[in-house]
Amino acid sequence: MDSPVTHGEVFIVDDDATARSALTTAFLLHGYRATSFADAYSFRKIARGRAPEFVLLDMNVPFAAETLAILRTERCPAAIVAMSRDCDIPAAVAAIRAGAIDFIEKPFDAASIPMRIRAALASRSFGDLSPRPAINSRFARSSLAPRERDVAALIADAASNKEAGRRLGISPRTVEVHRARIMTKLGAKNTADLVRIVLAESLA
Repeated sequence: MDSPVTHGEVFIVDDDATARSALTTAFLLHGYRATSFADAYSFRKIARGRAPEFVLLDMNVPFAAETLAILRTERCPAAIVAMSRDCDIPAAVAAIRAGAIDFIEKPFDAASIPMRIRAALASRSFGDLSPRPAINSRFARSSLAPRERDVAALIADAASNKEAGRRLGISPRTVEVHRARIMTKLGAKNTADLVRIVLAESLA
């Protein structure tokens, strides 16, 4: 028996048929209408005439970055969630700067994605990287050590662990340790949340 539709539509753009199927099932069970696409071009043709509630876009699909830029340029009203097998800092910074509300690392538990996205939608305005009092206050209360602030600044600058280590004269592993401490002190839930916090702080 089909679940009743209680929410809007979600578009899923992913060239992995298994991922598309799992995500489609998960969103249908949560009361969404789900439409999936195997490539960015097919998605863009349909997206111009429809207004989904949000879009899950695999950044490993050809022309995904270009598609994300187009969505922002055309002021697409849908919230965009980026997905990738490579959830590193530069990729997350690029996606968040381009307007994504979250950055989800693969592989993932598809059943958990609808609730994660609803939480992201409820907690922030997508595409908004302007400094907010709550974020600035969290940063001020975090008691980051000087070296942790250095690492946070390099995160905002989209530096990888290797690049940050080279610029600070420390090992990439030490950068990872600092990043883990920063996430704990700032209360960041994941890489995308950390990136959003430090980006907003860098604009303050």
